[in-house]
Amino acid sequence: MPPPTPSSGSDPPDAVFAALADPTRRRVLRAVAERGPVTATALAGALPVTRQAVAKHLGLLREAGLVAAERAGRETRFTARAGPLDDLAAWAAAAGRRWDDRLVRLRRHVDPVPAEDVTEP
Repeated sequence: MPPPTPSSGSDPPDAVFAALADPTRRRVLRAVAERGPVTATALAGALPVTRQAVAKHLGLLREAGLVAAERAGRETRFTARAGPLDDLAAWAAAAGRRWDDRLVRLRRHVDPVPAEDVTEP
């Protein structure tokens, strides 16, 4: 069962930030996204890390909801999931808008006369 994803108004889960904080994990996620359903063994062959390290990174990415795993016989194939990244992008955009609004209010407080209303001598 995949982990729940946040609704558009809430903060992204810390697991998403933690997963994306590691550069090797980002490389693993990028490789999964580019290669489609792929095994940890195939990823290890394409990356400069061991299969055990790839498996550990995939586990953390799965916990964060960034990859999904599907068993097929003895193999587990991983696919990238865009939902948590979409939620993260929406959260970042909303945070940027909030900061823009705060800066506009601060500017009005510091300089109450709009620049276009000031006449030059």
